[in-house]
Amino acid sequence: MAQDLHLLTLTQIAASLRNGDFSACEITDLLLRRIEASDASLNAFITVTADQALATAKRADETRAAGKAGALNGLPLAHKDIFCTRDVLTSCGSHMLDNFVAPYDATVVERFANAGAVMLGKTNMDEFAMGSSNETSFFGPVHNPWDLERTPGGSSGGSSAAVAARLAPAATGTDTGGSIRQPAALTGTVGLKPTYGRVSRYGMIAFASSLDQAGVITRSAEDAALLLGVMAGFDARDSTCIDHPVPDYVAGLSTSLNGLRVGIVRQHFDAGLDGQTALAVKAALAVLEEQGAILSEVDLPNLDLSVPTYYVVAPAECSSNLSRFDGVRFGHRASDPKDLFDLYCRSRGEGFGAEVKRRIMTGTYVLSAGYYDAYYLKAQQVRQLIADDFRKAFADVDVIAGPTAPTPAFKLGDKTDDPITMYLNDIYTIGANLAGLPAISTPCGFVAGLPVGLHLVGPPWGEEALLRCAHQYQLQTDWHLACPEAYR
Repeated sequence: MAQDLHLLTLTQIAASLRNGDFSACEITDLLLRRIEASDASLNAFITVTADQALATAKRADETRAAGKAGALNGLPLAHKDIFCTRDVLTSCGSHMLDNFVAPYDATVVERFANAGAVMLGKTNMDEFAMGSSNETSFFGPVHNPWDLERTPGGSSGGSSAAVAARLAPAATGTDTGGSIRQPAALTGTVGLKPTYGRVSRYGMIAFASSLDQAGVITRSAEDAALLLGVMAGFDARDSTCIDHPVPDYVAGLSTSLNGLRVGIVRQHFDAGLDGQTALAVKAALAVLEEQGAILSEVDLPNLDLSVPTYYVVAPAECSSNLSRFDGVRFGHRASDPKDLFDLYCRSRGEGFGAEVKRRIMTGTYVLSAGYYDAYYLKAQQVRQLIADDFRKAFADVDVIAGPTAPTPAFKLGDKTDDPITMYLNDIYTIGANLAGLPAISTPCGFVAGLPVGLHLVGPPWGEEALLRCAHQYQLQTDWHLACPEAYR
């Protein structure tokens, strides 16, 4: 068996498995050995499910031999540790859940398993998905494969690092304010956040229910299209999941960009954007124009309010969602409590980290009597204005483009003492979550040896156009194929 199979994309692995070039057991074993050899320096995985993966791969080979292979038969991937996985630790990167073994599978996990996918393990993440650098995890920070002293982004940093380092060809993630797309940009991978309601949130442990959405981190838009076709679709177990037809995303990739209207957000190219990153993004936009796309400027006048709006809405919802972790039913429980109040206080105090506590306190404050109207209600009104800006813009364009993050990956520890500066790393991505829109980040260059991303946002159910745009761009460039030297 060739030793460079880890460099293959998910789509290439699928083709090779169909052709009989190698087996699911062989590619799974190779990747598990890479994880064992390399993850100590990356800390991308919380749990590696080696025995389960090899058993699933064996079944996938038998299923293929019987002519009954599913859409993802034998394809290896990892799951962010926010998705419940039956009989496997589901920690959310928190001490609060470091002993929680899920009794059922999340819908996303279930659909991938039913399609024949092989789960390699569960990836590290910011605690309860709260963070932009993967430094709030109870299990320690994840390191960027391009520079181990730098962040891979967050909260899906473990997934992005694993894919970038070729430890897995793809991984799931969740995106509340940019937590798929920002780490994808910082690690040179592709990150897709679908329309809110496109993918079921059942079994995905909630942070902010009106913002969270499951998605994927891959090495190509083609791979993202393949996975989205399996994970998307209505689920009656999730009241926020919308019954909307699921198109053949892969089939739509080949359509040209001729006549595609791309809007460039004026507010994104301001003083807060790194100059070299801006040049890389503009060069990427020029490639789209060469492929027939029509570029124009769009104005999103309320977009500058997205960060303060988000950091009222998201903590409020987090305060409500995390109230269930009280030390009584599951999760961390303080030892020898004096009474019920002591049990609640110490269990939550010991179980949650500093960033989670900060957001719970903020959320509880903005929801409290006397402050609800002044903060939470006002934030929801501004959220509607931001959504209206996007709706007006999409009357004139098909896709909105700009940078994914204001800078390349920063060093671990650089922003941990300044939460506001850390929060500003999501300034270009938060708007899509507030408006419930689909968005994708694709690699578009390097700045000082570190990858940067092109951010594309679509109207509701506009994943087809985003994937097509990213795919056609990738046919003309090779940024998405770049691999960190140490992991080739």
